[in-house]
Amino acid sequence: MTLIAPAPSARPSPPPPAPAPARRALRAVSPYGYIAPFFTLFAAFGLFPLLYTAYISFYKVELQTPGDKLWRGWGNYTAVFDDPFFWTALRNTFTLGALSTIPQLVLALGLAHLLNYKLRGRTFFRTVMLLPYATSVAAATLVFAQLFGHDFGLVNYALSLVGVGPVDWQTGTWTSQTAVSCIVVWRWTGYNALIFLAGMQSIPADLYEAAEMDGASRWRQFFHVTLPGLRPTIVFAVIMSTIGATQLFGEPLLFEGSASGGITHQYQTLGLYMYEQGWSFFHLGRAAAIAWVMFLLILLLVGLNTLLSRRRTAKEAVR
Repeated sequence: MTLIAPAPSARPSPPPPAPAPARRALRAVSPYGYIAPFFTLFAAFGLFPLLYTAYISFYKVELQTPGDKLWRGWGNYTAVFDDPFFWTALRNTFTLGALSTIPQLVLALGLAHLLNYKLRGRTFFRTVMLLPYATSVAAATLVFAQLFGHDFGLVNYALSLVGVGPVDWQTGTWTSQTAVSCIVVWRWTGYNALIFLAGMQSIPADLYEAAEMDGASRWRQFFHVTLPGLRPTIVFAVIMSTIGATQLFGEPLLFEGSASGGITHQYQTLGLYMYEQGWSFFHLGRAAAIAWVMFLLILLLVGLNTLLSRRRTAKEAVR
């Protein structure tokens, strides 16, 4: 009889040694080290200027003597609200925002819808869309100022071909605001078109196939499939365009080269009004108060847009 020796019993492996206290502390702190550069830069160049601007807005500070501060309390804010030019700038900001944002988003939506189809050279057209956005604000504004010139402008020349007399684009209220809005529309339409295009490509193709099988035309597919699927993207574009319109500065400043926004302040925005108070009239405290008014106005507009979009979404969910 052959005896078989029993197999040796498997011994459990010893547990790994516990990490040293220094190593445990390093593992706990290392994630914060990765994000520390961002928060350091944000605190230095974002949070500190914001808080310091709020601090300065309660003092009378002149540009020539920034070290001499005189407590005014809410005096800078009351002076801003008592200034009729502030209300003119506020009205101009809203009208310029409407004249530039609405056509811009409508054109961007149409261009994105065209680029969403299988066209030859789609990559080329998508690249061309970003060229106006990559162009310098100063260069674009100077070119448009020449196009809208009174005597030798190309726009007035084109209008003369159809029997329309020369238009003074820089002195009239609506004409100057229309010219400035054209610059904004030209620069930002392609950027928003690519955002809409990215949103369209995230819509499932099954929805379009089902709509096509039901006999829906391309227009019905656009209104009943594309637009509902693009609602979050549209809300984002509207919010970003609203913020941009509230902070509009470079285009109206360079259109005529004056911080007053025309002879009668006909296209002076809140950004130009703040710049004029701080760097033309040297009232840094009042300029800081205007900056905080703009900040609160942006928060109000963004909150209003978000509230309206949520209410509409809730109503459609109930249906």
